Amino acid sequence: MLRIALAGIALLASAALSAQMPIDMLKSEFTLQQERDKLKSSLHSRTIRENLSAPLTPENEYKYQSAFWSIAQFLIDDKAVQEGFLKTANAYPQLEYETRRAFLEALYAINPLTFQQYAKAWLPVEKHPKLFAMAALFVHRNDPSTGAFIIKELNHRWPGFGEIPILAALQDQILHQEDRKRANTPDLAALFRQQQSFGIKTVYSFQRWDRDQPGIAAIQGADGRFARDSSGKLITIRQLARSGSNLPYFITNGNTPQGIFRIRGIGRSANRFIGPTPNLQMTMPHEGYWNEFFILPADSTDPKWSYAHILPESWQEYAPIYEAFVAGKAGRTEIIAHGTTIDPAYFQGRPFHPISPTLGCLCAVEDWDAQTGRLISSDQHRLTDHFLRAPGIDGYLLVININDIPAPVSPAEIEAIVTRYESGLTATENKKAGSGRYPLP
Repeated sequence: MLRIALAGIALLASAALSAQMPIDMLKSEFTLQQERDKLKSSLHSRTIRENLSAPLTPENEYKYQSAFWSIAQFLIDDKAVQEGFLKTANAYPQLEYETRRAFLEALYAINPLTFQQYAKAWLPVEKHPKLFAMAALFVHRNDPSTGAFIIKELNHRWPGFGEIPILAALQDQILHQEDRKRANTPDLAALFRQQQSFGIKTVYSFQRWDRDQPGIAAIQGADGRFARDSSGKLITIRQLARSGSNLPYFITNGNTPQGIFRIRGIGRSANRFIGPTPNLQMTMPHEGYWNEFFILPADSTDPKWSYAHILPESWQEYAPIYEAFVAGKAGRTEIIAHGTTIDPAYFQGRPFHPISPTLGCLCAVEDWDAQTGRLISSDQHRLTDHFLRAPGIDGYLLVININDIPAPVSPAEIEAIVTRYESGLTATENKKAGSGRYPLP
């Protein structure tokens, strides 16, 4: 079933890779034109239209869940979708948890304003914190003046809600998010110097606050230098940090949180929507054993490291960099950096085309031959290739919203930032760091 495949989009059949497979050896039958046509027909006729036309009974709720997962992932909106939304909205209080969650995710993704009053009416009766948060986010996005009403409901329904991570994050989102978008990001050079001092390889994913705009990733080796090609040009990777739903970072299947992720190696996925291109396997705070999140510097004797230790002092009070910490505490897991086999035609006309939104991972653009199924070009392949070649073994990945300019992050923009940092290195640091140009394997 499509629902099962989509729900597992971030799950890995992981296998450590010691060497990068050549790009011309990567192939996916799922990218063949006939397979893409077959999926598109199935999505519209069976997964959405047929499922949403079925009576909304307890026995049929799984059909609605499947339709809603597909709507959010492929951003499909038509008459059948709107009719299914209306039927579900009228039955909302009687539906099981998973159906309500899938519905709210699809509703936020498509954002039909006609459902504003429905969602507002669910807030006083919704008993589950996550679903309350999702409905509240829908209401508040479309009418920011509802913030006081939502926080009043929070205090009334969950006294002491600050102890519930997802609700504490909801309040913070309502009260502070717009101000944070307007605030300046701390000095990036301080962040680069910190990782250089630790000798830890780091991938930086530079994003906009508006996640419709694609970002750029760059790789800093353990020697402090950024990966450049043989001509000295900075290696940049186009990367989208937007989920299909476009929900905020602390909601399951929402946008990729800002902050620090531990890279645990290179793997390959069996999921056909991710495809066979090697990916960066990552964990976030509170996912797995806490001590395993950290890469202690060689000279460290402190056994009680914290998330803040990874950051320079100028970043330690910057709230957005803790999104990954908050999201992990709220229960988010399985965020990786991967490629995509999804037909970019689904997203034609959107700012992030031809990159695919995901269930909350970082996604790099890939181009597949629809006649042979072979990979033609891949920013994801370049990411894992240059990560493997950069000095160091494992490392961190940091997601950072640098500003709210309404345009994709450009390679020139990031190269200017990195060049300013590298030009400030001392002669001793330059000699130690080397050229930053890594030989091809």
